[in-house]
Amino acid sequence: MSEEAKYLETARADRPLWLMKCPTVVSRAWQEAAAAPGPDAGGANPNPNPVVAKVILFHDPLRDDEEPSQIKMEMTQACSGNTPKSYSLDMHSDFVPMCIFSESNQGKIACEGKVAKKIDMKPHRENLMDYRKLCRERTNMSMVKPRKMELILDDNGQGMRPLPGNMLVHLGPKEKRKPPVTKIPETKRTRMDRGELETKLFKLFERQPNWSLKQLMQETNQPEQFLKEILNTLCVYNKRGPNQGTHELKPEYKKYREDSPTN
Repeated sequence: MSEEAKYLETARADRPLWLMKCPTVVSRAWQEAAAAPGPDAGGANPNPNPVVAKVILFHDPLRDDEEPSQIKMEMTQACSGNTPKSYSLDMHSDFVPMCIFSESNQGKIACEGKVAKKIDMKPHRENLMDYRKLCRERTNMSMVKPRKMELILDDNGQGMRPLPGNMLVHLGPKEKRKPPVTKIPETKRTRMDRGELETKLFKLFERQPNWSLKQLMQETNQPEQFLKEILNTLCVYNKRGPNQGTHELKPEYKKYREDSPTN
């Protein structure tokens, strides 16, 4: 923040102000009226103080003083489409205390006053039908998705690859094209006789006490499911310890192999 913006001008801090909340269509119409050419200088310059609306106050001299007056505002510009022309102004004095601040082009900040009245603007009851049509048109416009067009310079189809949904994505020259991965067909393993496989497994466990499933498949060249079925009968699977993830013979088969005569 600059040095000039550190000081707050408070000369008009006690000035009472009215704060009015208005619809977007109203504020847009007022901005267009302020930007329109004025009558001075042949209409070349914008009108600094345009007449944008007139306020009508309905006051009943016989009413209770505590009953609020009815205020109506009518737009002076020609409204386009279903834009409401008449609005009701609901004035409130019971709200959270607020102040209005301004900032100049040089960065100077000033307190313009404190809010004494708060006004809520809403379409008058005679324009409710037009306001409903305006809201419906705005909702329908928000639901329409605009189509986007993209220019593709490569009209010969080179560097294009199809994607699901008939979409095409252009591959730039810097994008690396990976060669297609070819899968090596797996040779089908043939089951051997159950007794023959058990004998071969016993000989393998004589060579070393612990084997993993992958090692046994390489040694026996048997289908995985068939080998697992035999191992569940003959072996114990180690889930923990130094031999985790390996199979070893059950104690009864170890004792049987030790007691059986060697050839």
